[in-house]
Amino acid sequence: ERIMQTVEITKHVVDIEEKGVKLRLTIVDTPGFGDAVNNTECWKPVADYIDQQFEQYFRDESGLNRKNIQDNRVHCCIYFISPFGHGLRRLDVEFMRALHQRVNIVPVLAKADTLTPAEVKRMKNKIREEIDHYGIRIYQFPECDSDEDEDFKLQDQALK
Repeated sequence: ERIMQTVEITKHVVDIEEKGVKLRLTIVDTPGFGDAVNNTECWKPVADYIDQQFEQYFRDESGLNRKNIQDNRVHCCIYFISPFGHGLRRLDVEFMRALHQRVNIVPVLAKADTLTPAEVKRMKNKIREEIDHYGIRIYQFPECDSDEDEDFKLQDQALK
């Protein structure tokens, strides 16, 4: 089913089970974010939402009855960057700078399959340079254990 484009924050809850491990994943979606004519502080509702979820969790943890607390905090922001341009837009920089102290940010080059491998490499390098230049902290994959096999270490390095 196609999801209609909106600038409203919507939550989708998905239950995942893999190898006997059950996980409830909540996806907070902001499709159409930044598509308005005036994008001044359009990231503010997202930042406010993240802050509200942390405040609610803190209130629940501080209460007397802590048995059935739901953790609705936002732990990760997958931020899609347009492949059509020359790096980060001003909106991208402002959004990530506003959120990088609140949540882990994982930048993703959107629609990368529309670019050649050389274009993808060039775009990723440009984006990395700009992220460093603007002092934006993004999620860093942790180091893998030293006892992992070589294939896993190579895969881990490729992801980084």
